[in-house]
Amino acid sequence: MTEFIPPATRFFELPSPFPMKRGGALRGGRVAYETWGVLGPARDNAVLILTGLSPDAHAAASAANPEPGWWEAMVGPGKPIDTTRWFVICVNSLGSCKGSSGPASINPETGEPWRLDFPPLSIEDIANAAFEAVRGLGIERLACVIGNSMGGMSALAYLLLHPGAARAHINISGAPRALPFSIAIRSLQREAIRLDPNWNQGRYDDARYPEAGMRMARKLGVITYRSALEWDGRFGRVRLDSDRRPGDDPFGMEFEVESYLEGHARRFVRRFDPNCYLYLSRSMDWFDLAEYAGGGQDEDAVMRGLARIRVERALAIGVHTDILFPLQQQEQIAEGLRAGGADARFLPLDSPQGHDAFLVDIARFGPAVQGFLDTL
Repeated sequence: MTEFIPPATRFFELPSPFPMKRGGALRGGRVAYETWGVLGPARDNAVLILTGLSPDAHAAASAANPEPGWWEAMVGPGKPIDTTRWFVICVNSLGSCKGSSGPASINPETGEPWRLDFPPLSIEDIANAAFEAVRGLGIERLACVIGNSMGGMSALAYLLLHPGAARAHINISGAPRALPFSIAIRSLQREAIRLDPNWNQGRYDDARYPEAGMRMARKLGVITYRSALEWDGRFGRVRLDSDRRPGDDPFGMEFEVESYLEGHARRFVRRFDPNCYLYLSRSMDWFDLAEYAGGGQDEDAVMRGLARIRVERALAIGVHTDILFPLQQQEQIAEGLRAGGADARFLPLDSPQGHDAFLVDIARFGPAVQGFLDTL
């Protein structure tokens, strides 16, 4: 795929070698980031946004890049994350293909893409890379770290591994560990990519790209990002007009929902690198705060891991219709942080839009995020 980096994006060169949790080290690594607002003289008004699997660092428009960002309705002057008050930083995850070093990046020792020679990637590595970028901006302590989806995992790791690095935390549809259902879905997504002959053990190019595998992986993901309630409300059992049905395939698309998934998948496949998808997906499956509990793998161990995090205030937000990072995980985050001494609140929302609600249901998420930030 051809990499496109928005013009406002900047880069932070990671310490080299940069040690990775599961072994090995990254040399010549970097992370991409963007900023909005002005850092105050005391450097105490910084808010860090850590993203889900696929977004880049361009969360919102800016003078350097007026194109709308992936969280445009949330970040900007007078918006819930108000850039007239906050200095906002969004870091593209290590392992991505949106500017940060990952399997699609060039290995400086060989001059070729890293591909599967990229070191095994963990959520903790993503968190540590973001921490280095924030520290490189001269910020010793964030006002708040906000994490969405996978970014909610990264934010918990950030706070756990770097005590005192932030005063407050907003966890949005995140999780302290991967649950079996989520692991199963992501396993199928990775299998779809790896079984595509064009994947070729990670050695593909634009001419021979694992498009079928990526399409299937993306469709599986989109199905879990929304809820059955929304699928029913948006599409019902509406069938495609006859001129939109494939005439030579007796098992081809017949329903509007199938056409929607196909269009969504085709828009995604050439915009995200398959190997990066594999690495980031697996990093979520590996993440488990029980590892930091001093023994045990049960839910009590997860709670002990969460209780090791030191933050003054926290808000965990989730929605009832999220099947990928279900609501009980955000409740668990609030309870665990509270056990660690935080003033932590759990906010369940009734959005019908499932896991992706934080991207689209701004009417619910905006006031919740703004209300919390206004108290800091």
